[in-house]
Amino acid sequence: MRLATAANEAYTTSLTVSELLGCKQCGGGRVQDEELGIKIPRPLGHGPSRFIPEKEILQVGSEDTQMHALFADSFAALGRLDNITLVMVFHPQYLESFLKTQHYLLQMDGPLPLHYRHYIGIMAAARHQCSYLVNLHVNDFLHVGGDPKWLNGLENAPQKLQNLGELNKVLAHRPWLITKEHIEGLLKAEEHSWSLAELVHAVVLLTHYHSLASFTFGCGISPEIHCDGGHTFRPPSVSNYCICDITNGNHNVDEMQVNSAGNISVSESFFEVEALMEKMKQLQECRDEEEASQEEMASRFEIEKRESMCVFSSDDEEVTPARDVSRHFEDTSYGYKDFSRHGMHVPTFRVQDYCWEDHGYSLVNRLYPDVGQLIDEKFHIAYNLTYNTMAMHKDVDTSMLRRAIWNYIHCMFGIRYDDYDYGEINQLLDRSFKVYIKTVVCTPEKVTKRMYDSFWRQFKHSEKVHVNLLLIEARMQAELLYALRAITRYMT
Repeated sequence: MRLATAANEAYTTSLTVSELLGCKQCGGGRVQDEELGIKIPRPLGHGPSRFIPEKEILQVGSEDTQMHALFADSFAALGRLDNITLVMVFHPQYLESFLKTQHYLLQMDGPLPLHYRHYIGIMAAARHQCSYLVNLHVNDFLHVGGDPKWLNGLENAPQKLQNLGELNKVLAHRPWLITKEHIEGLLKAEEHSWSLAELVHAVVLLTHYHSLASFTFGCGISPEIHCDGGHTFRPPSVSNYCICDITNGNHNVDEMQVNSAGNISVSESFFEVEALMEKMKQLQECRDEEEASQEEMASRFEIEKRESMCVFSSDDEEVTPARDVSRHFEDTSYGYKDFSRHGMHVPTFRVQDYCWEDHGYSLVNRLYPDVGQLIDEKFHIAYNLTYNTMAMHKDVDTSMLRRAIWNYIHCMFGIRYDDYDYGEINQLLDRSFKVYIKTVVCTPEKVTKRMYDSFWRQFKHSEKVHVNLLLIEARMQAELLYALRAITRYMT
């Protein structure tokens, strides 16, 4: 396989470099006794994620040929294996769909030129102060011929892209405020106007990277070694490293094993899993016995929507964006928490009136062919993905839990499903889980390892990554629904 060969050649090259550098401890290389005077960058992190032990990710990545093929395809397309890919590989079916969609958005034929695509990615990631994604796309932007002056700040980019800043801001933090006037302002800006096809491409990119910023923070993705914050030239503090260990990244200290969620007993966290299983069983029995009226269902939705406004972490503090990130967007004080703390009303968006399957999908596919299909496939994979396991239990139907998570996220954005009983959410999602969900979806830059560790303490890391896939796809769909509804209203 040609792609696999390319990846193998890159791996072989890295081995050759370490051999040439030489190592006094393991005897590798030809230079044994002389000082080369070369500064070798050493990774600052311990693997692709700050939250997940490196050895667990590496074990997953070595399990089957499908994963190796995905790695090879990703390497061939991007010229790298980024840390997001290395964490998403816990779920290869989803990763394949994600990589295919992202490749189409960034590199295949489409309404927008390549450098515009990466710059929009920078704008979107910067709204959540996600320097990881900003750094990646700064490099890609320059690689495809983007003007370096644009990177000095949004005010140096073309007016057409500057005009997109308002939509980026509202879409990232308060998408329910998007109106057809936002759309009209972009489509009728004289010489700086967007076409409908260009705007749909831009909207999909914005929602993709807002959501990917959520995944980056939600899974504690570490900076790439070649980016700011990803490496150091200082020697390691542990004396028994050899140069080959550093070159190959085998420098990990088992500090990841420290439990930052507190001293929780195994029996206590085990009881949490059993209690959740019992609640799912009881809710299923209640469903079979009686069904709430439409009035009661609507009331429960409003209650849950109001309660979601009050879910905040005790760590909830203002995060000041760094200059290298904030220069890519305007109005740095604008965010989700401003709305929730001032008690502003979130209007209800009824899915029965406008939904992805019947309206959004066809609009995207009409204006940006094939992308609607790719996004739809990704939504379905994330929503339906299951291994029928929960922590130590097997043969479990998790559909009720997955639906509660998805609908809770949409509820926070004011989106209601008439056929769903929102009373189930409080039964299935405890406060620590709700805090994590809301932080990842609404203010991902504030996610901490403590939040990650504090929910589902007996569940595997792969299951927590699965949760993050649900969160980012539900968020992306919510943003798309509001933006596409506004476009539809403009067109009609």
